[in-house]
Amino acid sequence: MLDELDRNLLEILVRDARTSLKDLAAQIGLSSPSVSERLRRLEERGVIRAFTVEIDPLALGYTLQAIVRIKPLPGKLHIVQKLIEEMEAFGECDKVTGDDCFVARLFVRSIGDLDGILDRIADKAETSTAIVKAQPIRRRPPPLGLPPASSS
Repeated sequence: MLDELDRNLLEILVRDARTSLKDLAAQIGLSSPSVSERLRRLEERGVIRAFTVEIDPLALGYTLQAIVRIKPLPGKLHIVQKLIEEMEAFGECDKVTGDDCFVARLFVRSIGDLDGILDRIADKAETSTAIVKAQPIRRRPPPLGLPPASSS
């Protein structure tokens, strides 16, 4: 369970993971050693998995993003999963329930690049592809507020 100070720390770090210990301490009213200890405990509990950087795909020449639903053919699930894991163009992939087994986000420079990637799995899976026009909500953490009260 998170207390208010932990939530405040996480909210600050979500906005800027490079915030210094000194600045974190000043913003939440604790000493730097106390903040450091809280961060260590959040990492140990698995609440914080990494401090990372967000890269703009467009700045690297990836002008297109595609969402691909992937349904492996019978007996091909593990082969398809391995291919997905090996191809760098797959920026994210979720294994899901329902008609499809995977929903993935690809970063590509052209439709030709997308076709080449999909061709590599075409004999092992059915795919359905949508080109991303915009991303109104970027990946964000789950809500940091208090959990909803149970209705008992």
